[in-house]
Amino acid sequence: MTSAPTTSTEARTEPEVSHHRPALAILALAVGGFTIGTTEFMTMGVLPEIARGVDVSVPAAGHVISAYALGVVVGVPILAFFGAALPRRGMLVGLMGAYAVFNLLSAAASSYHVLAVARFLDGLPHGAYFGVASLVAASLVTPERRGRAVASVMLGLSVANVVGVPLATFLGQQVGWRSTYLLGGLLALVTAAMVLAVVPSVPGAAEASGRKEAREFFGSLQVWLTMAVGAVGFGGMFAVYSYIAKTVTVVGGLDRGTVPLFVLSLGLGMVVGTWLAGELAAWSVYRSLLLSGVTGIALMLVYYVAAPHGWLLLPVAFLVTATGSVLVVNLQLRLMDVAGDAVTLGAAMNHAALNIANALGAWLGGLVIAGGYGYRAPALVGAGLAAVGVLILLVSAVVHRRSLAVAAA
Repeated sequence: MTSAPTTSTEARTEPEVSHHRPALAILALAVGGFTIGTTEFMTMGVLPEIARGVDVSVPAAGHVISAYALGVVVGVPILAFFGAALPRRGMLVGLMGAYAVFNLLSAAASSYHVLAVARFLDGLPHGAYFGVASLVAASLVTPERRGRAVASVMLGLSVANVVGVPLATFLGQQVGWRSTYLLGGLLALVTAAMVLAVVPSVPGAAEASGRKEAREFFGSLQVWLTMAVGAVGFGGMFAVYSYIAKTVTVVGGLDRGTVPLFVLSLGLGMVVGTWLAGELAAWSVYRSLLLSGVTGIALMLVYYVAAPHGWLLLPVAFLVTATGSVLVVNLQLRLMDVAGDAVTLGAAMNHAALNIANALGAWLGGLVIAGGYGYRAPALVGAGLAAVGVLILLVSAVVHRRSLAVAAA
């Protein structure tokens, strides 16, 4: 498929920034990913405690998770629109400062409604941080190492699911749910200090304006196709992730105490997949996306078959999130490439699309369960969503070939 859309390391990147300690700077950016990943997912671990603390039911308390996801979707275009020309390091520090403030507001929330608003506000900096951090990381290394640099930033998010979330959940259960948000605020302040100390000053796109970026970005068909791959194709992972506990116990017949091992397997899969994504990106971003999509379809079907067999599901769960993480990182790179000069929006909007995938996958998974098809059924939903994602990728390749033919005519 030699005429596939060009999204390899020779594609358009940010100007390189001279820096003698790129590894340390990228580590600081990855700590931000760890902070956001820990804060985003730890709410799920202490949801019963939150429900009791603000005197609502557990399903109602779950809406604070949706409020955060909505904040991510809303915040990305707004912050990218106004921040396109801002210095990158200053913007990263500002975003982490806001993240700290809104976590502290969450910890101090006196009611359910205040907490919901605080979680919405805390979601606003999420996507913009990852977008700007990806741009900075890519600018610190040579073009052929760009994929590995972006994957390193995203690795912080994956490690959070293995280390940060379990520790924060334990803290919340032992000390109280408010302590988890205090921890999130502290981690955000540490990140801001690290970025200020070791990340070099990186100028924004001086000629950029929010209006110009938005017009170019949202006027590109390839941009819309790429975001659709994320919003739909990645939804399959959330369709199974959201119901892993019931799948393990009700379908697999295992004890409730085994669920943390499956959650750990999912987290480890994210870590390995994120690392692998950086290696595959050096080969081909587009082909990596296609490979992860096709593999995802097969794994969802295997997941459906393996679910009743207890421990056989454990390695499958690992492979599902590993494959999904390859998709996430390479979608980030592809969107940065097809965005043209709208680099800030291109780097950030991936996270808006992924949060739509989160909501879509969990909702569709819940729909088939409520319809009486059982806790295995979300895996079939996941296979369908992954298949649609692959189809969109193939449409993207056709569109690209036609545009090349028109340009050559």
